[in-house]
Amino acid sequence: MRDTTGVRIARVYDAYQASDGYRVLVDRLWPRGVSRAAARIDDWAKNLAPSASLRRWFGHEPARFEAFRRFYIEELLSNPAAEEDRRRVLAHPMVTLLYAASTTKHNHAIVLREFLIRGGATAES
Repeated sequence: MRDTTGVRIARVYDAYQASDGYRVLVDRLWPRGVSRAAARIDDWAKNLAPSASLRRWFGHEPARFEAFRRFYIEELLSNPAAEEDRRRVLAHPMVTLLYAASTTKHNHAIVLREFLIRGGATAES
């Protein structure tokens, strides 16, 4: 997903692009079947990932996505470590958020991208 905002998202399994800029893995767990060399990540921002319990509850069920969005944003807003990661990531002019989920329409990277673009404000506003 490309945008003029300087924050894009891609699956970690997608091929590296020279235009990716600063590549940040935003999953709490390392993705299966991907070597660190192949991933070509610059940063692993675990604090920007949803909690394990929220991730398990969501399970990438489309019907739960809007509720997941609200809970995830609440987690981000209440986590000082997430704010530190957000500032570090956004210090770069072009950022690609990497995630491992197989669904491209209902995943945390979509919510996180909105959150980052809005400067930490809720993605619901």
